[in-house]
Amino acid sequence: MAAEQAVPAQAGNRWLIVVGALLVQLCLGAIYGWGAFTVALQNKPADVAMGLSPELLGLRDKAAYESAKKAYGELDKAWKEAQKGTDKEAIKKAKDAFDAFKKETLTDAWIASTFDDARFRQQVFGFTAKEAQWVFSVGLAAFALVMILAGRWQDKAGPRIVALTGGVVLGLGYILGGLVGGTSWAMMLLLIGLVGGAGIGLGYVCPIAASVKWFPDMKGFITGLAVAGFGAGAFIFVKLAGDWASLIRERGISGTFVVFGIVFLVTVVLGALLLSNPPPGYKPAGWNPPQPAAGAKKAVVDLAQGQTVKTAQFWMTWLSFVLSAGCGLMVIGSLKNFGQLEGGLSAAAAGSALGLLALFNGLGRVVWGTLSQKMTARGALILMVFLQAAMLFVLPGMGASELTLAIAACWVGFNFGGNFALFPLLTAEFFGTKNLGANYGAVFTSYGVGGILGPMLAGGVWDAMGTYRTAFIIAGVACVAAGLIAFALRPPKIEIKALECIMEEIMAGKRKPEECPLFGTECTPEHTKYVLMSDPNGLCACAYRERMKQKA
Repeated sequence: MAAEQAVPAQAGNRWLIVVGALLVQLCLGAIYGWGAFTVALQNKPADVAMGLSPELLGLRDKAAYESAKKAYGELDKAWKEAQKGTDKEAIKKAKDAFDAFKKETLTDAWIASTFDDARFRQQVFGFTAKEAQWVFSVGLAAFALVMILAGRWQDKAGPRIVALTGGVVLGLGYILGGLVGGTSWAMMLLLIGLVGGAGIGLGYVCPIAASVKWFPDMKGFITGLAVAGFGAGAFIFVKLAGDWASLIRERGISGTFVVFGIVFLVTVVLGALLLSNPPPGYKPAGWNPPQPAAGAKKAVVDLAQGQTVKTAQFWMTWLSFVLSAGCGLMVIGSLKNFGQLEGGLSAAAAGSALGLLALFNGLGRVVWGTLSQKMTARGALILMVFLQAAMLFVLPGMGASELTLAIAACWVGFNFGGNFALFPLLTAEFFGTKNLGANYGAVFTSYGVGGILGPMLAGGVWDAMGTYRTAFIIAGVACVAAGLIAFALRPPKIEIKALECIMEEIMAGKRKPEECPLFGTECTPEHTKYVLMSDPNGLCACAYRERMKQKA
């Protein structure tokens, strides 16, 4: 990977890293568009007959289909009009008429005579809400777990090869899921969830780590921009599945998976080829690291992953991420169903809300990343999770109106997106940038846990109670807890005695100098407290490093 590291350190070149990062993240973010599939995966035969292209279903009797489609549309419109009012009896009457039509007219016999039976059955998945969410949750868990290995790999090999591998794995997972998965829940769980999620985990950390190293002068903004593609990608792929290209209607779920897989494979590979690490010692032209003022805290220490996971700060950060991300993922996985099944909104209206959530997810990453430069990542995180909690407490009453659901979607998406700018920045602030890929990979396992707990809670509550409202209230409480944890969070302190032991082992030749937590950091007045007790000259880590350079 030597060639990958040798990219010229010119200002123009480094913006190519951002282009590559956005291309990669646009495709990886499609996982947040899973809500576009959940209703279709749960559709019963009658809904499939009216919801998908008749040509896709093998139409045999055009007259019977057009007659049923017209009556279905009129009853559906009447139900939605009734829901705009407050007359509960009228709403119930309209809904009962709609349900009766599906039950009495769109029967198995009618379907068998109107469509090609074999082609029709290929489009009927019939998943429960919980089964549909399991695919999403397994994808998130695989994403988070694989990212641990990907972070270490990219720290050693550079971002290009790791991201390229991720694009191939992600693309093949979706292509195979569409071609050989059929309507099998187990195959979808394996290929879309496990394999697809692993591809995302391989690719995700690479653009972030590369961008932070190339842009030390604007870490917050550039991290937010690099990960904004993740949220924007969800918006784009939700729209492609729905309004823009009607992929699900025209090609079905399996056909949509194939199209998405091809796009992922090509785009992520192209983006990966633009990624690289800067040369050793790189600094942007005209920029120098800010020097701490007298009495200010010492420079951030670069901790290895093994040192990071032993700190209380790591586990507090980890738990805060579980709670904050899990709440957002719960809403992402259930918002369309909430608006459509509980609020009575049309599929298009509920889908538009999901698209807005994805769009504001991307915007939130840039804005919160930029704000962190003014108020630190920790300060921005505290504000963000309390704002999210406020919305989750009022969300149960916002599902029946297209406008209020859109407002809720924008709010939730904006704050959810902030997680992916603030937590990598918080990791860098507390544990340094040298091992950011590995350290953030460890922190990011929390996202996998949140990705299981949040959507599973929503799906379980719906299956048991027929509503998402209780799940939203629980999520609001969890966000408050995340804010309290973040409020108590403080940067880790290096234990002097532990450091002295490491220094003694370095002087005795039992450890390499770079194993010292302070190795490679800038020296400060406070830093001189950490002396080598076995060294008669009382050298601090920085002085020791300089002496070793002179000897070499």
